[in-house]
Amino acid sequence: MPTDTTNAERTDGVQQPLLEARDVEKGFDDGAVLEGLDLTVEKGELVTLMGPNGVGKSVFLSCLAGSTAPERGEIELFGDRSPTEARSATSVMLQGETIDPDLTGRENLQFYGDLHPRATDDWRALVDRLELTPDLDRPAREYSGGMRRKLELAIALTVDADLYLLDEPTAELDLAMIQIVHDLLLEYREAGKTILVTSHAPLDAQIADRIAFVRDGRTVTTGAPTTLLEALPPVVRIRGAMAPESLFLGDRVFQRGDEIRGFLASETDLTAIENAVEGAREGATVDPDPPSYTDLFNYYTYVQSARGDATRGVGSSVAEATDSAGIAAEPSDPEEAEHR
Repeated sequence: MPTDTTNAERTDGVQQPLLEARDVEKGFDDGAVLEGLDLTVEKGELVTLMGPNGVGKSVFLSCLAGSTAPERGEIELFGDRSPTEARSATSVMLQGETIDPDLTGRENLQFYGDLHPRATDDWRALVDRLELTPDLDRPAREYSGGMRRKLELAIALTVDADLYLLDEPTAELDLAMIQIVHDLLLEYREAGKTILVTSHAPLDAQIADRIAFVRDGRTVTTGAPTTLLEALPPVVRIRGAMAPESLFLGDRVFQRGDEIRGFLASETDLTAIENAVEGAREGATVDPDPPSYTDLFNYYTYVQSARGDATRGVGSSVAEATDSAGIAAEPSDPEEAEHR
């Protein structure tokens, strides 16, 4: 089990954030990726950085790891260290950038173990937990996406670091393995470790002490999962009919299985939705529903703007909206293959 050796106190005894990023900007030839991203992580926290693919989560993690230099902004780790100065106390998992396909799984673990000064022999127990032991002597090029993800995670967690930066650790894993990964991360947090996870899977929100949502290259909101859930607008569930999108926040609804979900605008009465849906199809049902982590992800990813307010487009008529085919799909199932 990892041990806690972090020291991020100021000389006056006040505890500093273990990780603090201010106004971080980074761009490439095809445009800006990070546009003033801010994030603070306290010692011992498990924070999930959430957002859809392409918003800069992996680039931000590369900046925190010292692999990529931001063009503007400041990053401080452990109170007064730059990312490059903090490498010996940090363990990083960057999706798709760790494994050598020409080496076996075992050889990859040994290679990276030799590189980090705080590597341990914990990899044996980790690969057992991750159900990877039978495949350790196969070349990594033969691994599936989920197997590569598990090997990358084992490489990162075998280091007795103070800060873990984990890029999409549950991508391409089935639900049972996601639970195993969640249990591992919670055990590390209980041991006093600090963990920052990036994800676009709503399930990863449930283990976080705090969630930070990223959109358009900046942080939209941060907070404890329960606090953010309680602050959501009312959620409406519709079954058996299409929905008039103009009656919902953001002029947007989300399809999940045989139901449609949306966020009720303050100026919209539930009766108006019931009347529109019942007029479109007999037997349709409209009900309020407790918000889920998927609702939380959808709201901060697709409904709330980067300015922090819920947006609404120009309202169309109920008839036009009912005939609309512009229904957004829910985020992909965690059992499906996911890509950055």
